[in-house]
Amino acid sequence: MFRKPVDKVSRRNLLKMGTAGAFAVIGSALLNPFGKTTLAADKHSVHNAMKEQLHDGMKHGYVPSTEVTEGFKAAQKALTAFDYGKVSKLPDGRTLREYEISSYETNVEIAKGIKFPGWTFNGTIPGPTIRCTEGDVLRVKFTNATSHPHSIHFHGMHPTNMDGLEAVNAGGSFIYEFEAKPAGMHVYHCHVAPLARHIHKGLYGNFIIDPKKPRAAAKEFNMLMNGYDLDLDGENEVYTVNGYAFAYQQEPIKVKVGELVRIYLSNLTEFDPINSFHLHANFFNYYATGADPEARPNFTDTIMQCQGERGILEIVFPAPGRYMFHAHQSEFAELGWMGFFIAE
Repeated sequence: MFRKPVDKVSRRNLLKMGTAGAFAVIGSALLNPFGKTTLAADKHSVHNAMKEQLHDGMKHGYVPSTEVTEGFKAAQKALTAFDYGKVSKLPDGRTLREYEISSYETNVEIAKGIKFPGWTFNGTIPGPTIRCTEGDVLRVKFTNATSHPHSIHFHGMHPTNMDGLEAVNAGGSFIYEFEAKPAGMHVYHCHVAPLARHIHKGLYGNFIIDPKKPRAAAKEFNMLMNGYDLDLDGENEVYTVNGYAFAYQQEPIKVKVGELVRIYLSNLTEFDPINSFHLHANFFNYYATGADPEARPNFTDTIMQCQGERGILEIVFPAPGRYMFHAHQSEFAELGWMGFFIAE
């Protein structure tokens, strides 16, 4: 019988050791790819191994690794990659968009030195950002290439037999077909029990339905907030936007002074009741769910989202400078959920 170690590396111990260096050291100790049993590292052994790399914790002046890893490149790509599908016309004149999504068991790099044994849509965490226009017909062929049952549940309005409640067994496939509505910012995720495990392992992505009347032209970005529980104790040790810790601190997001910036933001963090987004030195308009572009927004610098909640942020940067953004739970920010905009 497996006996749980009394002394382990918690996320708070990780903070005390210094996040950047500790990531690399504890990664191999905490994770066995796709293993059912995960042994936690002894925090004193880790501390001794980290002596030369310790610092006083995350600070505003901290500079993360500059190494361009595969995980870093994936997060950069996710920021601006929108999948519009294969487009054709139906006999009744409506637009048909066809997508192919497969689930895989994939080791995903979530920080330098750590690969998470994920369950993924199309090999990445988060999965592809599906985008369409209200009234389009979506045809999504889902193939389950894992050893576990999975499904895709799309938020929005559709027939109940397209809701993703029925599992697709290993090796099987299913075609989801429905009209895209309502307009707004949505998400999709696996809906097979236990949900906490299937969602935490990485089976989720953003789902944007544009209104028929286009929103104002803007520089657009896609962001999905999430977390990773490395030692399976029900607490996340790493928090990210688009799957990789400190991706947008390592390489800040460049914007232009005076231009409209639009962010499609969602929260799929498991094990924490809320996540949040805070912008320094500026305010933004927030449209919860984003269904009505004519709705009166909330003008603020901080918003909170529970799991599955989402919305649209519209920002104008008034002057050149370096604008920090991060979760307003300090622990989340210190464990990977922090970045910058550079306005020029």
